[in-house]
Amino acid sequence: MKRSSKTYYRTISHQMFIFLVLVTAFVCVFDTPATAKPLQREKSIQTPDLLAQGKALYDAGRFAESVQILQQAVANFRSQGDELRQAVALSNLALAYQKLGNITQAQQEITESLKLLEKNPTKVGKILAQILDIQGGIQLDFGQNQQALETWQRAEAIYQQLGDRNGITHSRINQAQAWQVLGFYRRGLTLLTQLQQQLQSQPNSITKVIELRSLGDALQLAGNLQQSRQVLQQSLKIAEKLQSPENVSAALFSLGNTARVQEDLPDAITFYQQAAAVAPSPITKVQAQINQLSLLVNKGQVTAAQQLFPQIQTQLANLRPSIATIYARIHLAQSLLKLEEPTPQVIAKICANAVQQARDLADRRALSFALGTLGSVYEQTRQWTTAQELTQQALNIAQTINAPDIAYRWHWQLGRLLKQQGNIQSAIAAYDRAVDELQTLRSDLVAVNRDVQFSFRESVEPVYRESVELLLQSYQTNRSEQNLDKARQRMEALQLAELDDFFREACINAKTVLLDTVVDQENPTTTIIYPIILPQQLDVIVKIPKQSLRHYAIKISQAEVENILKQIREYILEPDRTEEVELLSQQVYNWLIKPIESDLKNSKVDTLVFVLDGALRNVPIAALYDGRQYLVEKYAVALSLGLQLIESKPLAQTKLNVLAAGLVQPPQEFQGQFPPLPEIKSEFSLISQAGVTTTQLLDREFNSKNLETKVNATPFNILHMATHGQFSSRPENTFILAADGPINVTQFDSLLRRRDETQTQSLEMLVLSACQTATGDNRATLGLAGASVKAGARSTLASLWHINDKSTAILIGEFYRELTKIKVTKAEALRRAQVTLLQKYPNYSRPAFWAPYVLVGKWR
Repeated sequence: MKRSSKTYYRTISHQMFIFLVLVTAFVCVFDTPATAKPLQREKSIQTPDLLAQGKALYDAGRFAESVQILQQAVANFRSQGDELRQAVALSNLALAYQKLGNITQAQQEITESLKLLEKNPTKVGKILAQILDIQGGIQLDFGQNQQALETWQRAEAIYQQLGDRNGITHSRINQAQAWQVLGFYRRGLTLLTQLQQQLQSQPNSITKVIELRSLGDALQLAGNLQQSRQVLQQSLKIAEKLQSPENVSAALFSLGNTARVQEDLPDAITFYQQAAAVAPSPITKVQAQINQLSLLVNKGQVTAAQQLFPQIQTQLANLRPSIATIYARIHLAQSLLKLEEPTPQVIAKICANAVQQARDLADRRALSFALGTLGSVYEQTRQWTTAQELTQQALNIAQTINAPDIAYRWHWQLGRLLKQQGNIQSAIAAYDRAVDELQTLRSDLVAVNRDVQFSFRESVEPVYRESVELLLQSYQTNRSEQNLDKARQRMEALQLAELDDFFREACINAKTVLLDTVVDQENPTTTIIYPIILPQQLDVIVKIPKQSLRHYAIKISQAEVENILKQIREYILEPDRTEEVELLSQQVYNWLIKPIESDLKNSKVDTLVFVLDGALRNVPIAALYDGRQYLVEKYAVALSLGLQLIESKPLAQTKLNVLAAGLVQPPQEFQGQFPPLPEIKSEFSLISQAGVTTTQLLDREFNSKNLETKVNATPFNILHMATHGQFSSRPENTFILAADGPINVTQFDSLLRRRDETQTQSLEMLVLSACQTATGDNRATLGLAGASVKAGARSTLASLWHINDKSTAILIGEFYRELTKIKVTKAEALRRAQVTLLQKYPNYSRPAFWAPYVLVGKWR
């Protein structure tokens, strides 16, 4: 089995230092890794030898030797009673420990440093601020996110007093990172945008180049890719004007990373090639080439990757041992594991060199990565015992240095190895620990590894899926309901992790309850169905009210399942393929519903809630066919993420107040992409005729500014958007159209979050009547679920594809008319509206017209 994380270097590390003038000497303070802040050198009188040696070793990546020298410096300054220089040496020592992955020791040293400085804080303002910057980085590494934010805010206050613009800028970049880790995406992004505006007015300088690059990197991690690219291009242009090859290379490197995340393969490769060509440093050149090779491998350009490998290998052999070269070898090996050539023996040698260098430099974090990666090589060659020994060594080190971002990888690898050796129960336990580690990292999944970027689909999603597969495999021999419960909860956790990855933050932090509780206690006629697509079979877990969990499996491969679902999605829009759609939909019905038909009938179930997996999210479940009837003719249907957000009253028990925004004619630049929607006025009229209180924004009045004003000033519990839009697996491509252009899903979130600060009425439902999922995007419904979650809506009604304008108006009118009736749930109101089109409007009876509407979230 070939397996590798899709890894690449995030940024080029430029370690530069401050030289501060003291009475008799200057002191060097290392910059914090969190800021990667390049700092200028000031004139000095004399350099303490030990501090200079420590700096030189740190620059060379020889952190363990740097620690030894700095410990001597601390002891010397302590014996001399020089508390100021002792404090600076301690802060330097903390940075070196942090680089070695010894966060606990780093925290102890920085705490002692601050105790010394705070005896006379007014005399050491700038030094104190710089050391606080270091402390914030260590706190963030230690998982103390709120403390890190407060520390950086304190550092900024000192920089403000000193009028130190550069210090202010980097403290704010750090704060933006902390806000995002804490889950406050909007605050972090607002801070970064303000910094971008401030930097525009500053004169060109190397400092501005570096600050723009830091900002661009931060925007990339936040998922604001277009803005990241613009800022990095500005950094590049200024670096070229100032003729700074080091910073030109760094900007090109970061541009390559952003283009890579945008999946712009040609530009990413070009940027990496240019970064390598102009790089003044051999290690920088190698890093850029390794990123290029990794990209070529992941895009299937095997020949080009194999041709690049010998160049990288030759250059690596000529580099001095350092932490940077260790990670270069590790990243190279991880990419090469996907190729037929070079041989595993060649890759093992690269890893073995990395292991030896990590031991020589006493870097435990790098050693854990190197050992674990070497274990991956032995896993590929099926040498299970050796692979397990190396993986266990790597895991022990990761646990010792409290590094869950590494530990989860080795728990996962250990689980795979144990499974291969037939030890299923131990394998399950290893996967459990891997998932637990990922859960502790949930708020920072986008930065799950500070040394490399990662691919959610390759580094996180398989952990959950393989774990579920093991649990269900174990259930075949041990009929434990606990295993079923754990499997479906793990799929729910995967759905939330996917949303976290989609938005680059932890999306759902509200109180949640298991759907079982809702069903058993309050919705005794509702059944929850969890289909799980595994490589060789389709598993289904079912929760019928007041009954134990049920499970059944269909022996059909993932490829076959996805092919059938793809055909349904394609054929359903073609008028002459209705019979084919019915036959294909009947197959899916037989998978999901037929095994429990009698139980549903006996339990008087009237609503089915699906927690869908993978490609199943892209087909209209309401159109499943039993040979005589569509599913919607028998049951109300809703979709769920699996966990119910904090409870609210059923919408049928509250007065409906709708804020309706509609756009008949798309903005000019989108008219070639989207047709007019002339029936929107009819749609709004039908909503009003249903007896619903409605506030309208139509055509030119529907712009982002007016929408924000109405959202903040108008009491409503339903937001109805009758306009074109698109759901995508990428947030930057998920938007709705207003008269003044697209409103991105994250902008939409910001707008509604501000409403929450002024309005007490909750948003019960978001209706998106003319939007669609992106064609060919198998994860596009993430955008739909994301729009609902980010809007804070209890549920969302939307369409999987754009359909006839007239039929939409009729269906929406019927939906609201049913919704005003007492004791009619949202799911039942949608069912009745769909059945009305199916049975009473012959022109719109095909599933293409009524089936794409889906209700996500609360179905009551």
